[in-house]
Amino acid sequence: MPQLSSRRRALVLAVCCASIVVVVMDISIVNVALPAIRRDLRAAETGLQWTVDAYTLVLAGFLVPAGAAADRFGRRRVFQLGLAVFASGSLLCALAPGIGWLIAARAVQAAGGTMLNPVALAIVATVFPEPAERARAVGVFGAMSGLALALGPVLGGVLVDAFGWRAVFWVNVPIAAAAIAATALVVPESRAARPRRFDPVGQLLTVALLGCGVGAVIGSRPLGWTSPPVLALLAAAALAAAGLVRYEPRRAEPLLEPRLFRSVPFSGAILMALGALCAFGAFLFVATQYLQEVRGMSALGAGLCLVSVGVPVLVVSPLAGRWVGARGPRGPLVVAGAALAAGGGAALLLGPDAPLPAVLAVLAPFGLFLGAVNPPITTTGVSGMPGSRAGTAAALVSSGRQAGTALGVALAGTIAGGPAAGAAAFTRAAHGVWWLVIAIGAGIAALGLLCTGRRARATAARAASPAET
Repeated sequence: MPQLSSRRRALVLAVCCASIVVVVMDISIVNVALPAIRRDLRAAETGLQWTVDAYTLVLAGFLVPAGAAADRFGRRRVFQLGLAVFASGSLLCALAPGIGWLIAARAVQAAGGTMLNPVALAIVATVFPEPAERARAVGVFGAMSGLALALGPVLGGVLVDAFGWRAVFWVNVPIAAAAIAATALVVPESRAARPRRFDPVGQLLTVALLGCGVGAVIGSRPLGWTSPPVLALLAAAALAAAGLVRYEPRRAEPLLEPRLFRSVPFSGAILMALGALCAFGAFLFVATQYLQEVRGMSALGAGLCLVSVGVPVLVVSPLAGRWVGARGPRGPLVVAGAALAAGGGAALLLGPDAPLPAVLAVLAPFGLFLGAVNPPITTTGVSGMPGSRAGTAAALVSSGRQAGTALGVALAGTIAGGPAAGAAAFTRAAHGVWWLVIAIGAGIAALGLLCTGRRARATAARAASPAET
């Protein structure tokens, strides 16, 4: 691919950042719209959970094969197809007449999103070949991802209050259309010199594991853990996990490469990504319902309250990135884990009539956590990996984030239930969620210490060395 001018590279980065903003923002923007969706479509709590989880589960399950398809068929081509599918899914969401239709449309929307997240990152890496410029561009790309996740509820509140919940989906359509046109004008086509083979069996088993596992958690509250449907889903998830363990090591190019998991930093990064977004997904699901259903705020009011989450993300993300570059990922991971545990502990003190300043103070540590945790997780996951495996490692860490979000929403709805039981009952039930958040925060801090030591780095070197042979 010929060298591009600095202006054109900046335009390519802007197009890729716009795509990641709409994809990631749709994970969090919908949370503020859930009470309105509940009222308009007469949805049960499980329907609201699936409205969020149908999106994140598809993202988690198909990120890696979407990247492989782009390497084989052309990144620009797959990127434009992803934008078109994402816009079509958004349109279907906006027109959905019932909760079942909305959940199905969210899956279509996410199918487009899987062709945007890893492909956009691959395009950025391709058009910025010089290492220092590439690092800065990837840093901007990652910062936009964290910012979109944090500010989604704010924009969602504005749109829901002004135009109704369907507006959170309508807004994606013109953005995606503009990005398709801009991609045709400024993004060059590129392919991998040696694209990875597809692994349809591994893909099917991964989707079955994620879908059945999360489905069992969601179904456990209305049906009970011992009900036949939930037991069947748990059994299917266990069989899928066993199938992955048995099948993947036999493939020359597996979807989930077992060798990578011998690296303590990589395995730790997967666990931290899963836990971090599980905690944040659970927090956001409970917090938006607490603000609107318990405290009676409008969607805009709830969104404005969540600015206290977005502002720390804006401030901390670049600082964490520089800290990781200068001193490594250990410090930000410990800070992130401590902030998450502190936020969960403070949330235990919230009642239905807590003063608003106290509520805002409780929300702020979650922003500190989100801003500090993303850069070091990615760095930890790819540290010590050879270039031939770095993309796969990064995609698997991203999949861990999406799976964590789905699991967090499923657990939050199962533990806390919905606010229909009453404000005081919902607040008490949410204590179980906050204790879970505290435990995850402590776990992230501990893993941050474990995965960044000398012995852990040695395991990464041993796991990487055979990959080059």
